Amino acid sequence: MQGNVGGIERPIRIGVGAILLGLGAFGGLPTAAMTAALVVGGVALVTGLIGYCPAWTLLGINTCPTKQPDTTH
Repeated sequence: MQGNVGGIERPIRIGVGAILLGLGAFGGLPTAAMTAALVVGGVALVTGLIGYCPAWTLLGINTCPTKQPDTTH
């Protein structure tokens, strides 16, 4: 499993995930909205933390910066 979430996307996913988890847990939302916030927040947080998103693989998206070959020898 090679990472496909990188750059600015990772901290954004982590931040959005944490906010949605907090909102779902403490926001006083109706049950359906609370459940949606917890699920989406959990997915965003986990994919941001591990740097891999299965949906991006299916869509062929990769936001990880490509490594340049080391030519400094």
